[in-house]
Amino acid sequence: MKSRSITPALGALILVNRSHPLQGIPCPELAAPDPAHPHILMERRAALLLAACIRDAGARGQIVPVSGWRSHKEQQEIWDDTMAKEGEAFTRQYVAFPGCSEHESGLAIDLAQTAPEIDFIRPEFPYDGVCGDFRRLAPRYGFVERYRADKQAITGIAAEPWHFRYVGIPHALLMENRRLCLEEYIDLLRQQELACTLENGSCIRVRRLDVPDLQNWNRPSTGTYQLSLDNTGGVIVTQWEGTL
Repeated sequence: MKSRSITPALGALILVNRSHPLQGIPCPELAAPDPAHPHILMERRAALLLAACIRDAGARGQIVPVSGWRSHKEQQEIWDDTMAKEGEAFTRQYVAFPGCSEHESGLAIDLAQTAPEIDFIRPEFPYDGVCGDFRRLAPRYGFVERYRADKQAITGIAAEPWHFRYVGIPHALLMENRRLCLEEYIDLLRQQELACTLENGSCIRVRRLDVPDLQNWNRPSTGTYQLSLDNTGGVIVTQWEGTL
């Protein structure tokens, strides 16, 4: 079988924060993870997997999307509105600066437990019940809880139990097992190659290359590999079935 590359237009491992803003990234192909909320969109594959995870958790109708993909203009409006209503300290804790928001990538989603009233900025998403069930399943579908309380000094964002980021498989599993945020995960890949065995027995290996080094990388002649820019000058290479 010939080598097959799956390369998303954006790359699921792109880092987006105040130090690494989105620049010149086209709008991804979008889809609604919940047909009951057709105006809340995500990158198409992430939307499909989010819907599958919610279904697997038995949480359809109990977990609802609050905010997905945002245009740069919408992120600016949210920043300005929150700044006017809540002040600078609150805004910098819970709202990413325009151009530096994962929501603009289409790979992030804010979720809430269904309720008559839902706070747009800080929706309720507890650690127990169906929300806890979803949280435990999320890495198997490629999602991580992006902003944990113990990572605030690294991410620059306060704890957001409602904010989930699609990074794909096996990265969500590797990050969850090691309790790493995305910044730490990319830094670890700079130092070493990682490996993961999935439930179906597939072996997956992950390495990071500097962008210029990709030209000299020997692509495998068989198997499947995936490339993702990380927005820090590198490319993360993911290979299935032990093809490294």
